[in-house]
This record gives sequence, C-alpha cells and structure tokens, in this order.
Amino acid sequence: MYRTFAALLLSVATTQVMAKVDPLQADRLGRDLTPLGAEQAGNNEGTIPAWTGGVSAPSGYSPGMHHPDPYAADGELFRVSAQNQEQYDAQLPAGLTDLLQRHPDYAMRVFPTRRSASAPQRIYDATKANAVKAELIANGNGLRGAAAGIPFPIPQDGIEVIWNHILHYKGDQNHFINNQAVVINGTSNLIKRDRQIYYVYGREGMTTAALDNTLLLYKYVVTAPAKLANTALVVQDPLDQVLATRKAWRYSPDNRRVRRLPTLAYDSVQPDTSDLATADVLDTYNGAPDRYEWSLVGKQEMLVPYNSYQVHQKGIPYDQIVQTDTLNPELLRYELHRVWVVDAVLRTGYRHPYAARRFYVDEDSWQILAVDLRDKNGELIGLQEAHPINYYDVPMVSSTLETLYHLQDGNYFVDGLDNNEPMYDFNANINPRDFSPQALRREGN
Repeated sequence: MYRTFAALLLSVATTQVMAKVDPLQADRLGRDLTPLGAEQAGNNEGTIPAWTGGVSAPSGYSPGMHHPDPYAADGELFRVSAQNQEQYDAQLPAGLTDLLQRHPDYAMRVFPTRRSASAPQRIYDATKANAVKAELIANGNGLRGAAAGIPFPIPQDGIEVIWNHILHYKGDQNHFINNQAVVINGTSNLIKRDRQIYYVYGREGMTTAALDNTLLLYKYVVTAPAKLANTALVVQDPLDQVLATRKAWRYSPDNRRVRRLPTLAYDSVQPDTSDLATADVLDTYNGAPDRYEWSLVGKQEMLVPYNSYQVHQKGIPYDQIVQTDTLNPELLRYELHRVWVVDAVLRTGYRHPYAARRFYVDEDSWQILAVDLRDKNGELIGLQEAHPINYYDVPMVSSTLETLYHLQDGNYFVDGLDNNEPMYDFNANINPRDFSPQALRREGN
C-alpha cells in the first residue's frame, strides 16, 4: 500500500537536517531527566514535585471501566476568576485570561500538582535510542532515525517540540465511541461517532527500518443523530504530509457513495462541526507543519488542565458538562506544570484563520494542553484546551476532552464526550485493511 519511508525520502531533492543530541546528553534520560525528557526534579518552591514514575492504576480498577480518579481526595488549593486573575496572569495562557474576563462566573479550580504521566518501558527505550539518531528533514516536514518513542526528548527548536506532540504514544490501536458538541448561541447539538484508530509509528515492534511514511489510520461512523447516521470517514495519515498528502474519503448514506475529499488538512473545516473546527485542531494540533514558522520560547510554569478524571467519570449527563458558554468549571481540574512554550507564525503566502498560535506543551507527556489562537491582525480570537488523564491501563497520557472556544462570538466546540459510552478499547482487533475507500463502501452497503 505504501512505499517504504526510506525510499520516499530519497526522492526529496531538498532536505534540512537538524542536529541530534550527543550521547552524553542522551544519557541524562532516566537520570536528571525523565525517560521522556522532562526535568525529573521538582521546582525550588515545592509547588511542582519530582517525577517518580507516574500514576499506577488505583485499587479496584479493571480494564473497561471509566478510569477512577486516583487523586479524588485532593483538596482544592484556590480558584482563579476574573476577580483575582491579575495575580496569576504570568501563569495563564492569554486565551484563558480572556475567557475569565468574558465570563465573570467562570472560575478555574486549582489543585496540587500531580506528575502522573507514564508510558510503557519500550517507549522509554525507543526514546533514548531516538535521541542520538532522530533528525528533521525536508525543512522540518519529515523526520528520519526515529520510531516508536519521542523523537526529540531534548528539543532544540519549536518544531521538534511539536513533532514530539504529534508522535507521543497513544496506544497501538483504539476503538471508542464518543460525542462531539457544537455550541452556537448557547445551544448545544451532539453528534455520536464510533471511531477506530490504528497507530503505526508507535506500535510494538516498530523500527526505523520497518517504518514507512504512515503515521496512523483513522475511521469513524456517525451513529446519532438519525439524520447523519451511517455517515462515515476514513483517513490515511502520513508522517510527512508534504511528501505525501493526507488521504480522506467520506461515505454519504444519502446517495450511498464514497467520495475522495479534496483536502482534510490545515484550514479546511472538519465535517459536521458547523465551521467551528479546522482540520488541524484535532488532538490540539495535527498534520504538516510547513505553513508556519516555529520558534521555541522556552519552558515556563503555567496553570493548565491536568488529571481531568472528574469530568471523565461514567454517567455524567452531557448537559451537565457542556454548558451555555463554557464547560462546567466545577468538573475541571487545573494544576501548575512546567510546559514548553512554542510560537507558530503563518508563513507569507498562506492563509489560515489562525495566523499565529502559542502552544503550551506538557514537559512530562508532550501532550499539548492549551493553545492561544490569533488572527492576522494579532487579535486573540480563540483558546484550545486539552483536558488529559493518564489511561493507566496502557499506560499513556491523552486528552479525555478537548475544547475550542471562539472568544469573540462565544460559540465553542467540544470533542471526546464519552461518559455514557463504553470505555476505550486499546486492545481492539483492528485490521489496517479496513481503512480504505473500498472498505468504507462495503460497510456502507
């Protein structure tokens, strides 16, 4: 189905190679740095503890359950609202400051910092191997010398941090059912989707020699509401999306046809989102980085969503989570964490509603936790938040809920509502042959 990634790379005429780290630097992993590259020590003030291996499954948990909150006994430290927000401005994403000012009744509940992130040992081992081999090529649009683990655990540039997010471990495969909500003028509409993902880069046994230019395969089928039921989508996602473009096909039950989408990347609109979500905001950022100039601002201590187990719990009605203007703040948890701050500025000649973005990336897991979105005039127009948990049965860190607030008109988009659905199946029997237009057509019929 695909040529090997190595063969594809030979066809690239112009490449840009970025430096690997030397073995002495790589030896810091598992010593003063965690196996994924975070600072192992806590901060001087004691408000961020040392990383000691991450969270383990609490007593009574068994796979298939919505993950019990291992920190349910934690007491709230303080709240941040429009009334006291100025005290914390240096620790808040700009979009979150704006959200607080626009909604005086909204308050961030801040809890003790828990460094819960972990991953399988094989991901740690692969990360250490990648550190001395991984290189960015093709002006940063692809990479070589990396497989399975974090490619750049000791990043030298902003684009390396973004690649770490894109490639951080999310399991080998996943079958799940969840809902997205479009909230316009205070009214919420839900769409339920049955989704499957087959990951290639990070799966067990993957090596640089075996890796082709495939990142993942993705499919969903809409199951509700009735007017959209059986609408389906298949995506074949490459690693280097400049070398080989993303391919996507959509099945429509109205005419029982599968059609190739001309594009499902960059600023194209995600289907069924009422124009609230571009293709590249899924998983807070995905796809080719070629349309932006990237810069690494540095590492900062920020108040960000973390250990969001409370909003993840089984049985919560969706209308108690998705409220008129925002998610229900009484179900959200914020903590003080060190994050990598990365700026992205749209390159000359390209268009995107988000001409500038600032990413806040968790040092422990490489999950993007928040994004400030600005238009071509530099005006703040949006805020993305990912509310993560450690899926400790895998283990890996990923969002349980993602939100994109349109700050000017008050509309917002939510993805990941799964409280009243079966829990994610990370051991599902998923066949890569099922992610093709032919398979989509067979399922539709």
